[in-house]
Amino acid sequence: MNAVVVLVTLLASVVGGWFVVSGVLAMAARSKDSGEPEHGAKVEAGGPEAKASARRELRGGTWIGVLERLAVTGAVLLGHPEGIAVVVAVKGLGRYPELARNPEVSERFVIGSLASLVWAVGLGAAGLALLT
Repeated sequence: MNAVVVLVTLLASVVGGWFVVSGVLAMAARSKDSGEPEHGAKVEAGGPEAKASARRELRGGTWIGVLERLAVTGAVLLGHPEGIAVVVAVKGLGRYPELARNPEVSERFVIGSLASLVWAVGLGAAGLALLT
């Protein structure tokens, strides 16, 4: 039974996290304080052009998010929440060069990362509660 709880929790973390992060990013793009793109362009902050630009700059974000949620949820399930610090450090250091070159995508990175982490920790805690 424990294996089923672990597998379902990890699967829900990965699959559900995709929807949660996408939804949070969409809400953030519609926010009144989402800002205007630089260079005076008439591009809507959450529009397709802005999203495409962020995706080009932050390549591999979907797979990084999947692995991040697996690692974070797994760390919580194993009772080692300090593993979350390792995941955050690796992700931040790995993305630092891209974010330094393109500060306009940093908001999307931070919002997506926090949404993903909150979801993964929440599911990990729920799964841990079911296991104990």
